[in-house]
Amino acid sequence: MATIRSREDQDGLTIGWQAQIKRKGFPMVVKTFRTKSEATHWATITESEMMRGVFVSRSESERTTVESLIDRYAREVLPAQKGGHREVSRVKHIKEGLGKYSLAALTSSLVADYRDARLKSVGPQSVKHELGLLQRALKKGAQEWGIALPGGIPTFMVKKPSLPASRNRRLVDDEEGRLLTTCADARNPWLRSVVVFAIETAMRAGEIVETWKQDPSGALDANGKHLQVKVSSGLLWENVDLKKRTAHLPKTKNGEARTVPLSSRAVTVLDALPRSIDGRVFGMTYEAMKQAFDRACNRAGIDDLRFHDLRHEATSRLFEKGFNPMEAATITGHKTLQMLKRYTHLRAEDLAKRMG
Repeated sequence: MATIRSREDQDGLTIGWQAQIKRKGFPMVVKTFRTKSEATHWATITESEMMRGVFVSRSESERTTVESLIDRYAREVLPAQKGGHREVSRVKHIKEGLGKYSLAALTSSLVADYRDARLKSVGPQSVKHELGLLQRALKKGAQEWGIALPGGIPTFMVKKPSLPASRNRRLVDDEEGRLLTTCADARNPWLRSVVVFAIETAMRAGEIVETWKQDPSGALDANGKHLQVKVSSGLLWENVDLKKRTAHLPKTKNGEARTVPLSSRAVTVLDALPRSIDGRVFGMTYEAMKQAFDRACNRAGIDDLRFHDLRHEATSRLFEKGFNPMEAATITGHKTLQMLKRYTHLRAEDLAKRMG
């Protein structure tokens, strides 16, 4: 049987009611409530769960807030994950929106309210990433950190935002020629080579050139500027084999290494490049490349073309050359055919030519 007793302050005034349950085979559970009726109701439900063999202690989930869980996940899990630096801002938003709630109090309706509020400020892809991060943290807590969630993981019951249609921007008409002409005339001597190489290999920008991001800690240097941390070194000469016509990528966005076959055009680009002392194939950073690329597009009169669209272009060309999905995925590094499909946009007129 449960014991219900009042809790008094130093003046003898009742300030709450404590329910205590001792039952063989279960740890003692104690909880304090504002009223006696609340304490009695909780004790009745808890004893019923014990009798039916479905009781799960809520003490840990009641003591742990969303903020403390997500902080632990950011401290212990994210640093070991490829691309974990991208989760830092998501951690901040989750803490701002849901951090004060205990895990026991976190419900699907609260998560849904968070989703709807965030959609007013950012796009569905960002919100989907944030919900995914929260879900992974809750799952880690439940499976490995001993935090029982009696109501289950609430994010499983919340509908994720629908994503907009994927971009289908490809180079059309004489855009490739115009782009390469302006790239050749650019002040940055690496730009044309980088663009051609991207079109030929379907490699990501961070796999081609060195990439830096702001330090997640927000630390400043002696001049008051945000410190930068290297995210990727880009392609290195030590990983290029011109005889075998391959470029090995030991670290990629999805966490798996891959070796990219090089077309004769890609090999020609590499053959013409000077060898730098630091071992990088292309002597420019992502930020410098992006700025130079945007300026080149403006000078060529090409609208709405991003550097990442070249990966779409290259992936689509693989299929137009006759590669099957498995072969294309091996080259591009896509883990699923669904993701590969999002990066592939075949032109109907090209398909018509193959039909005869």
